[in-house]
Amino acid sequence: MKLTIDHNSQTPLHKQVEKLLRELIEKPEYKDGKLLPKEVDLSEQLNISRNTLRQSINTLVSEGLLTRKKGVGTRVEKKKIFSGASNWLSFSEEMKILGIEIHNFELQIIRHEVSSEVAAFFNIKAGIKVMRLERLRGKKEFPFVYFISEFSPEIPISASENFNRPLYEILEADYGIIAETSKEEINAAAADNFIASKLEIKPGDPILIRKRYVYDIHNNPIEYNIGCYRADSFTYTLESKRIF
Repeated sequence: MKLTIDHNSQTPLHKQVEKLLRELIEKPEYKDGKLLPKEVDLSEQLNISRNTLRQSINTLVSEGLLTRKKGVGTRVEKKKIFSGASNWLSFSEEMKILGIEIHNFELQIIRHEVSSEVAAFFNIKAGIKVMRLERLRGKKEFPFVYFISEFSPEIPISASENFNRPLYEILEADYGIIAETSKEEINAAAADNFIASKLEIKPGDPILIRKRYVYDIHNNPIEYNIGCYRADSFTYTLESKRIF
């Protein structure tokens, strides 16, 4: 493949190379773990210094798109699912924005006796039964998240809904409940036997546990959600600004 940049352009060379590399790693032949051409070959082909090339590569390394290993080369990172803290979205909305077609591998909904933590969140007595939705979801190739959602007993949700629709669309369209606020906790853990079997990984492999406390527009608690993600398929990003 012949790679070129415009040496007469006002755009800095390292920025042109960065753009070129971003396009390159999206090509089918470079996705998911393939090595890039050697730096010496790339720099000669583009007629730039290796320092300029490395400046561009380092940018993509810092973003987690490439990894560099001495004696091996620069490798394209396997694509992960990214989620962020600002303007939170439902899982279905996140995946739609990323252009990922989601497959439902398992789904069940049951009446379930709440734990003391869930009872405290909903401000109900321990032992009361609520509707519990469990879903195993992912890409066509493999599942990457196991969700457990428990709903306020004030919501008359049942097993008759079409859960191929986005969850918050169901709550709003069918019950007039608008999810507005999500408070989240994220921690790393080792997969137990149950989660490992669901996510098709080995017991003890790393997972990310994402806990969501969801409230409606009146600040009433409506959903307690736990998502267990394969660590090799999910990255959570945060953006913060200093206050002066």
